[in-house]
Amino acid sequence: MAPQLTIVVPVYNEAGFIGEALPRLISEVEDVGVDYVIKIVENGSTDGTAEVAKRAAGSFPVDVTSIPTPDYGAAMRDGFIEAKGEWIVNFDIDYFSGSFLKQLLEQPEDVDLVIGSKRDPMSDDRRPLIRRMATKVFNLLLRTVLGSQVSDTHGMKGFRNTLVADVGPQVVSTKDLFDTELVVRAERAGYRIVEVPVVVEELRTAKSTLIKRAPRTVAGLFRIRRLLD
Repeated sequence: MAPQLTIVVPVYNEAGFIGEALPRLISEVEDVGVDYVIKIVENGSTDGTAEVAKRAAGSFPVDVTSIPTPDYGAAMRDGFIEAKGEWIVNFDIDYFSGSFLKQLLEQPEDVDLVIGSKRDPMSDDRRPLIRRMATKVFNLLLRTVLGSQVSDTHGMKGFRNTLVADVGPQVVSTKDLFDTELVVRAERAGYRIVEVPVVVEELRTAKSTLIKRAPRTVAGLFRIRRLLD
């Protein structure tokens, strides 16, 4: 029988962190009391991340797979394609929440996508100011470049499997913007999207720098606009 949730977690060179973080993730999901699979998609690691993840998983329902190239979006895409069950959830290894899963499972049947929005007025965003400002700027770009009405596309999200099966094959972005393109395509296709408040508290300082990501992200948003026009 397929699980109700498949939780897809892309990871890259996390051997020193995943041994601590994965048991915490498992504990949060176990407390929700739902049938689940956690799908760890290691991408291009050189430090034995996959092996550490398998040991940390113990006997819990965790599936560890690998792709050869360091590509967050490609790892997420592959995890989504292979996912089973009613909901496909995107978590990061340093940012996840059992509370978000509970809100997801409380949604009515006509909801297709649930976004844990860092920009929701009721959210408690505990990240450094520069990270909060970056999210605000990204939201402004979403609205001006892509005409999107959602307030956040990065972070925790839950998609109906039927949505992913329908819209997922159209998505061409990888890297930082696979999930953004998937959300925007779902929005334009008329799927019902609900945003819920979350507590935003990452387990560590962000690994990637905004200076490196920003130019690539902006270029990627304009590329998505060309694809959708």
